Amino acid sequence: MIASPNVKINLGLSVLRRRADGYHDIETVFMPSDAFHDTLEIVSGDDCGCTSSGIFARYGSPSEDGSCAPVVRAVSDDGRLVITIARAAGVDWNPLKDLTAKAYFLLSEDFGLPPVKIYLEKNSPVGAGLGGGSADAAYALRMLDSMFGLGLGTDGLAEYAARICSDSAFFIYNRPMFGEGRGEILSDIDLDFSERYELRTVVPENISVSTAEAYGNIVPRMPERSIRDIVRLPVEEWKGLLVNDFETTVFKRYPELAAIKESLYESGAVYASMSGSGSALFGIYPK
Repeated sequence: MIASPNVKINLGLSVLRRRADGYHDIETVFMPSDAFHDTLEIVSGDDCGCTSSGIFARYGSPSEDGSCAPVVRAVSDDGRLVITIARAAGVDWNPLKDLTAKAYFLLSEDFGLPPVKIYLEKNSPVGAGLGGGSADAAYALRMLDSMFGLGLGTDGLAEYAARICSDSAFFIYNRPMFGEGRGEILSDIDLDFSERYELRTVVPENISVSTAEAYGNIVPRMPERSIRDIVRLPVEEWKGLLVNDFETTVFKRYPELAAIKESLYESGAVYASMSGSGSALFGIYPK
């Protein structure tokens, strides 16, 4: 089974308070985006056929020594999971720590899943605030549920996704959603401006912002107006009202990101912002 996980953008992001569990309560609007797609294939362990996703033809043979290589493969201690990850810039993380692997282990604990092989081609940028890894995890859950007839349903899958990472549950629904709590408490929001506007995404080279880094410098605050209310206004009125709290600290460290945001406005965007904790930015342009 093969899927193409997409990414997301955040329309506004307010960090409200630090929680007793170490996380933060936030509010934001999640929007699916087609700016990038990964390729995810999961093959049942009893299927001896080769991957059909074309990873090896494009990237070569996998490395298993833990080095940063275009293709890296790892096998779980019990041999039940074989995971291969390909990325043009190199894979500098342990495949067994990838969120797709976490999705398999999480479901296997409860359902005793058969062995599988996971093939993941990473096209979405890492550390850009677009949620590529979260999307991969959500899609892996959906695929495993379908492959093995787990019958979890959408809400059940979202509960598992929320246990993997805060914004992964959004990708189970993959439609505009208002996010609260850690980002895992989701409710529908009527928001579709695709007929009148187009979305353009910019990912700066050589800048990656970790979520931990972004939250480590943030000062929580209660906004005067809820993001849910602001996005009901015309898009042309969002500038100055719809704010991503992370911009204050991330732009201070990476002023070039602030310059890119300004350039989006100069090129005709009616609204521009950083997505999530950065470093990706986007502009909304009239068609």
